[in-house]
Amino acid sequence: MKSLLATLLLIPLAALSVAGAERPLKVYILAGQSNMEGHASVKTFDYIGDDPATAPLLLQMRDPDGKARVCDHVWISYLTGAGQTNGEGFGKLTAGYGSRDNPAQDGGMIGPEFTFGLTMDRALKEPVLIVKTAWGGKSLCYDFRPPSAGPYPRTAADIEKDRNPEAQSGQYYRAMIQHVQRVLGDIPRVCPAYDPKQGFEIAGFVWLQGWNDMVNHDVYPTPPKESAEPRYANYSIWLGDFIRDVRKDLKAPGMPFIIGVMGVDGNRPGKDNAAFREAMAAPSALPEFKGNVVAVQTAPFWDEKLGAIQEKHQDVRQMAYYLKTKDKNHANADGSMTEQQQRDYLKQYEAKLISPEEAATWKRGASNAGYHYLGCAKTFALMGKAFAEAALAATHLDSP
Repeated sequence: MKSLLATLLLIPLAALSVAGAERPLKVYILAGQSNMEGHASVKTFDYIGDDPATAPLLLQMRDPDGKARVCDHVWISYLTGAGQTNGEGFGKLTAGYGSRDNPAQDGGMIGPEFTFGLTMDRALKEPVLIVKTAWGGKSLCYDFRPPSAGPYPRTAADIEKDRNPEAQSGQYYRAMIQHVQRVLGDIPRVCPAYDPKQGFEIAGFVWLQGWNDMVNHDVYPTPPKESAEPRYANYSIWLGDFIRDVRKDLKAPGMPFIIGVMGVDGNRPGKDNAAFREAMAAPSALPEFKGNVVAVQTAPFWDEKLGAIQEKHQDVRQMAYYLKTKDKNHANADGSMTEQQQRDYLKQYEAKLISPEEAATWKRGASNAGYHYLGCAKTFALMGKAFAEAALAATHLDSP
């Protein structure tokens, strides 16, 4: 009787296992520029644990021995590179798939992909494949220009310098599509758990980009004061084109699309920064994209404490500039300071401005510049989790 009961209890589990194996493999595409690459050093992981609100997330990111967790059911293929040289890193997802000097080697950094994958692993408990394509310093208006946007419009600066860049326009869009197609054409190469009989579905696309467009005054000139046209209106149009083209080229018409809205400077953005955020989010409000294009604001994940310390570091750098240029309002107005005296002055200036406690906090939590979200792993971990939750919600799946 006990043997029969045990057999009956096992039947549903076996049925679930078979059903799970028959479900299509979920594929998620992550793309963008340097912040999608990810410049957060793993050395800043401990800072995540300093905040009671994020300490549980750090426990998910590490094994009990303190090493970065290796996902049980998530694999990644990551295309990146410098200049014209691209390369691929792939394997089970863990930390180190952020920015890489050598695409095939652990770079000691994370982007959003790490906690995105961890969240998917906990939610789905089945094989997942992430295809990430990211390169630093790339724009939507030019580098990722989608086919539907038409030819790249030469700017006044292009004409003045006799530049004819149209031929390379959209090259990173094409590289992204080609890499995704290559991976999907031979999934077992990257994801050994994949059974071709189960097939696959592209379950979501995450876009994290924007800096190079925001600071481009040639393509996005400041409109006249009397104009009602937003400065970044074309970005919104081109991002809509990008979403349609990606869905068309990957044959995924209903694919959920997550826009990671740039959040550098957190809750105190400058005028252009605030306007650009609105332009990024705008496509999610279009009727045609209702329910399957979601804008996720990343400004809430900017670390305000580190941001305040960064402003003090900027003051120190500004003072160094004043000393070099013999500014009449500062200590080296007459130019008599030697280089050693300037260094000593700056050291004292910094010590008055930045406390030892702040210096320790900065060392613990930051590893890069402001436009890279200060290289703070806490920020990137929260972003990755939020992107995954948005993708799961868009496909009506529950996140843990």
